[in-house]
Amino acid sequence: MNASVAIQVLPHVNSDEEVIRIVDEVIDYIKSTGLKYYVGPCETAIEGEYEELMEIVKNCQYIAVKAGSPKVASYVKITFAPEGGVLTIDQKVTKHHQ
Repeated sequence: MNASVAIQVLPHVNSDEEVIRIVDEVIDYIKSTGLKYYVGPCETAIEGEYEELMEIVKNCQYIAVKAGSPKVASYVKITFAPEGGVLTIDQKVTKHHQ
């Protein structure tokens, strides 16, 4: 693993229920990738190889639009170490959830 990303997808829709429905579709897509992920209250973290993660980030926008959002904003944090060695999700959060 040489990268991790945290993505927050913000659909521009008229109700909280629609935001939740669309974000749930994005999260379902992330789950379907088979990569390690962690859903938090404001963003979802994913770990894997850089190129694959960038494709997932791109696809999250398309998923939100396809789900009914006419416009979407996303905030993305990227950690990239070409030779590997980025901190894992477990290293970052496990001690806080025991």
